[in-house]
Amino acid sequence: MLKNTQQLLDLMARLRHPEQGCPWDVKQDFASLTPYLIEEAYEVIDAIERNDVDDLRTELGDVLLQVVFHSQIANEQGLFNFEQVAESICDKLIRRHPHVFADTVFNSDAERQQAWEQAKADERQEKNKATAQASVLAGVASSLPALMACEKIQDRAAHHGFDWPEVAPVFAKVHEELDEVKEAFESGDQAHIQEEIGDLLLVVVNLARHLKVNPEIALKESTQKFSKRFRYIEQQVALSGRELLDCELAELDAFWNEAKQVLGRR
Repeated sequence: MLKNTQQLLDLMARLRHPEQGCPWDVKQDFASLTPYLIEEAYEVIDAIERNDVDDLRTELGDVLLQVVFHSQIANEQGLFNFEQVAESICDKLIRRHPHVFADTVFNSDAERQQAWEQAKADERQEKNKATAQASVLAGVASSLPALMACEKIQDRAAHHGFDWPEVAPVFAKVHEELDEVKEAFESGDQAHIQEEIGDLLLVVVNLARHLKVNPEIALKESTQKFSKRFRYIEQQVALSGRELLDCELAELDAFWNEAKQVLGRR
C-alpha cells in the first residue's frame, strides 16, 4: 500500500482509539458522518466550477477522509475494511470495462453504453436476489436530490422499455401537466396543487432526458443566472438611493431586462 495511504489509515485508527483518540472522532458513526460526506462532495464540485486546482486537491482529500472514516468504523464492527472497499471498486471497474480489460470489442459508443447499462442491470439483479428486491428501480438512493433521483428512476424505466420513443409526446405532456396545474390552482386545493406541480416537474425532467440535458445542472445554471441578474437589480436600485421595496415591479422588471442585455445569457 502507498506510504501516504497507509499513514492516513493509521491516523484514522489513532483518532478512533477509545482511550488515546479524539473524543469527537470516537463518538461518530455512519449516520452522524452523513452530512459531512455530502458537504465535502459539494465542496469538490465547487472547486471544479471555480477551476481552483489547489482547492480541488484539498477537497478531494477531505472526501477521501470520509471514505477512510467510514471504513475504519466498519472495520471496528467487523463489517469490512478499506482494502475491501478498494477491492470492490476495482472489481467493478474491471467488470464494467471488458473492452479495456478483456477481449470484448464494441463497434460504437451506443453499443458500449448498452453493455455498460446491462452490466449495471446484472449487478442490480444479483443484489436484488440477495435482498429480495425485485423491482428494477431498487437501489436508487432515497437521499439523492429530487431531480437526480427522478432522472435515475426514469432512466431505469426507459432501459426496460417504459419510455416515449420520441420527444414530441413529451412536449405535449408538459403542456398537459401545466394545464392540470392551472386547474388545480383554480380549485384552491393546496394538496392538489402540490401534486400537480410534482407531476409537472417530473415530466420536465423527462423532457430534459429526451433532449440529453442534465436537469440538475440546467437548474443550477439557471439559478446562478437568476442570482447574477437579481444582484444587478440590487446594484441599480442602490445607486438610486432606494431599497428594493421602494420600487414598483415595473421598474424592477425594466432593470431585469437591462441585466439581460448587460450580462448576456450567462
